Amino acid sequence: MDKKIIATRITSLPRPMPQGMFDPMPEVHVTLENERTEHYLFTYYPDELSFTEKDFIGLTLSQAHQLKFKKDKQYLQS
Repeated sequence: MDKKIIATRITSLPRPMPQGMFDPMPEVHVTLENERTEHYLFTYYPDELSFTEKDFIGLTLSQAHQLKFKKDKQYLQS
């Protein structure tokens, strides 16, 4: 059985342009049940997608990646 995400950390958003032009994109890191280490999931462009920590709680790693794919697809089709 796949482990579920119990905690999420999203790094800070870049500053507004032009000051934030070279700032890193936000990263999503998660902690799985019965683990102490954090797992890096992905980065994203905050002008295209948005996430909250709550979006990932209870999901598996696979489901979390599917969530990003779904949001990417919705953005590209809009």
